[in-house]
Amino acid sequence: MATEPQLKFYNTLTREKVDFQPIDRNNVRMYVCGPTVYDFAHIGNARPAIVFDVLFRLLRHVYGESQVTYVRNITDVDDKINARALRDHPGLPLNDAIRLVTEKTERQYREDTTALGCLEPTVQPRATDNIAEMIAIIETLIEKGHAYRAAGEVLFDTKSMADYGQLSKRNLDEQQAGARVAVDEHKKSPGDFVLWKLSNENEPGWESPWGRGRPGWHIECSAMSGRYLGDLFDIHGGGLDLIFPHHENEIAQSRCAHGTHAMANVWMHNGFVQVEGRKMSKSEGNFVTIHELLQTDKLGGRTWPGEVLRLAMLMTHYREPIDFSVKRLEEAERLIAKWPAADLSGAAPDETVLAALGDDLNTVAAIQALHALAQAANADASLLSVFAASADLLGLLPKKAEIDEAVVAEIDTKVRQRLELLKAKNFAEADKLREELTAMGIQLKDGKDAATSERITTWEIKR
Repeated sequence: MATEPQLKFYNTLTREKVDFQPIDRNNVRMYVCGPTVYDFAHIGNARPAIVFDVLFRLLRHVYGESQVTYVRNITDVDDKINARALRDHPGLPLNDAIRLVTEKTERQYREDTTALGCLEPTVQPRATDNIAEMIAIIETLIEKGHAYRAAGEVLFDTKSMADYGQLSKRNLDEQQAGARVAVDEHKKSPGDFVLWKLSNENEPGWESPWGRGRPGWHIECSAMSGRYLGDLFDIHGGGLDLIFPHHENEIAQSRCAHGTHAMANVWMHNGFVQVEGRKMSKSEGNFVTIHELLQTDKLGGRTWPGEVLRLAMLMTHYREPIDFSVKRLEEAERLIAKWPAADLSGAAPDETVLAALGDDLNTVAAIQALHALAQAANADASLLSVFAASADLLGLLPKKAEIDEAVVAEIDTKVRQRLELLKAKNFAEADKLREELTAMGIQLKDGKDAATSERITTWEIKR
């Protein structure tokens, strides 16, 4: 394992950048709110997937791959899912229809995030597989006086928690319910939120001490984070829009149920995404999914490679807003085209890249350092291994395309012949070989061996 750098992250809870000290350095634990799988994920959903993948990679590098647990949930119970299931599969029993909708969209989400260069999280639990854990937490909250039953619902009593609102820094009398179900007059106070709601025959439901029903939005993450990471863990991440009410209410449920001073020690939130200068919405005509960017010409009249989408996201600091545009994508594509293809060989990442990521995931500075390293590696092949390790840390390692061994042998032969011609100062014939290789889709990169100062040539398939 490499020398351990000091990591600093901006903590939304305290509104300051703090030194990161894991609770247990042999099991660093992170939870990130994942997708609600009622439809294909849009480009805004890609940002937390990419941002927290970089954080996952950084933590794995610092503490060891087997010593980091990353949980990202799948929300598969939601009013939008119910509506989509009834619309798309009207002839099926509701639970079967819901499963069809959620399995398809979850599968697509995983394929999309993989195309964006994201590693699989350690655990990706589905909400509906953790109903028992949700019920147990709700029972505990009722027993401790933090929840109550009213009009077929179980609600969290926000006034029962003296310091409710620490994350969003809102006064209790300013709070709105924000739950995914209707706000009714049976609440003790307007900020109280639903933990459990009874279901009718056209809604999914599970048996509980309070009747057949379904969970509120917030309780699922308290249940899944507690099950897989414990009552208190290191980092909780998600989009800026989740600070209130979702993350605020997660904290309330978890702390009051477990009797802890915190749910997670560090809270990290990524900024919003606009598309071509406007808030993304279907009414604006600029709503675009990850799948559409990868597979269709919806944005800019062409498809975009996953590594270009990823780089475009990381060219802005994660806490800042992004204007996701064709111009930005073209800039990212031009940049990545200048980077050499390289294989991982066990080298350590460049210290400048590592230091930038350790400073609150400063991917802007990290990419600047990576690009400088790429330029140096283009001229000095001995730096390729460090470039590869650094690019991989960001999930941006250019891959060598797989081609037939006979073709590889032919290319290698032509490259060697060209070098001999250059040594003999037969530049005209050398240029002919370069043109032949260019026609084959091969890009040559000339440089010097650092040890011998002799001319060397590397090649890659044009991206």
